[in-house]
Amino acid sequence: MTDDEDDAFGDSASPDLDQGAERAAVSTYYGSADEWFRRYWRYTYRRRVSPKGTGTGRWRADWWANDEARQRIEALWRSWEACRRDPGTGVSAWWINHADPQMSALLAVDGCFAASSDENLPGDPLPYTEPPPGLFAPDRSSGS
Repeated sequence: MTDDEDDAFGDSASPDLDQGAERAAVSTYYGSADEWFRRYWRYTYRRRVSPKGTGTGRWRADWWANDEARQRIEALWRSWEACRRDPGTGVSAWWINHADPQMSALLAVDGCFAASSDENLPGDPLPYTEPPPGLFAPDRSSGS
């Protein structure tokens, strides 16, 4: 695990805060759902996607163009940001309660990407197309 990945999971990204108001103002590690997806999630959650039934489901490289997908990815990112700070079972709970059900819905062959023709090879990251400028907040993390 790199220093940036350690930071992403809260080991050194969260400042030591002692007041409730300041704790509520803690910024997220990533600046947007797109940054989180582009820099972290698509490389972590590698699934074969294809329009031909040879993958585990459907995906769309321009996921941000679909309202349902954008809301689901936003929910995944925000819940990940909250759970990553829990040193106990936060990440485990996030996988079970957020990642698994949201990604199952997104990858469903009859879901929001049913008509997509995007695909990847086994082990490759999920397909990705950069969104138009201004659709998401600027990047926050220093990772690449």
